[in-house]
Amino acid sequence: MTETPLVHLNQVILAFSGKPVLNGIELKIFPRDRLVILGQSGGGKSTMLRLILGILKPTAGEIKYKHLRVNRLSRSKLNLLRSRIGMVYQYSALISSLNVRDNLALPARELGRKPESEIDTLVEEKLALVGMSGTEGKMPSELSGGMRKRVSLARALMMDPELMLFDEPSAGLDPVMSSVIDELIINLTEKTNTTSVIVTHEMDSAFRIATRMAMLYQGAIIQDGSPEEFKTSEDPVVRQFVTGGVEGPMTEQLSDANNS
Repeated sequence: MTETPLVHLNQVILAFSGKPVLNGIELKIFPRDRLVILGQSGGGKSTMLRLILGILKPTAGEIKYKHLRVNRLSRSKLNLLRSRIGMVYQYSALISSLNVRDNLALPARELGRKPESEIDTLVEEKLALVGMSGTEGKMPSELSGGMRKRVSLARALMMDPELMLFDEPSAGLDPVMSSVIDELIINLTEKTNTTSVIVTHEMDSAFRIATRMAMLYQGAIIQDGSPEEFKTSEDPVVRQFVTGGVEGPMTEQLSDANNS
């Protein structure tokens, strides 16, 4: 029996002012996937996460979350859906005027409407999961980049989501802290059986985390497969991206654009 996808982007087109960003995206995300979406900066990777969250609506096509049509949900049903999804933003996106406890409490208050005593227990539990116990009273400005990323991860876990979305989780971190965050993502998603989608262009992180990969190029998914398939890909675009080669279709396209 074919497994039912948790999320299905079905022939999704997204255009801004008539200019296409995504052009017929077909992608299925299955339960317990750690799907890494690769692609050039500004190519639409983060846009795909916003479509899944319902922040953006497609110009054409459909985003399904199980049986729900995300792009047709009312605001109240969309908020209910978002309570099942944890989002870790590129630069943590912690609110600078709130301490760690109140940053974590925010989704539970807004989406879960839980009592404060239950929220306190959840905050302690989620901070312990990411190795940040005892930081409840600290302000974001008192934390290092890696610590802020961990707190952001703890906040995304507050509603016990079944899907986690990561937008460039290694951005701004040194190689050691990047590896620590990668391992944290792997351990947490395995421990909680959570499905995760990770947007990155950091190849070391991508191969460390992924159980599956998809490459976005010029608005379309050009390859979808295992990390091993990406390492041995014959596609010239994929090969150039994975190896970081100077010569190939991506740099030829850049040269053509500069000369036109």
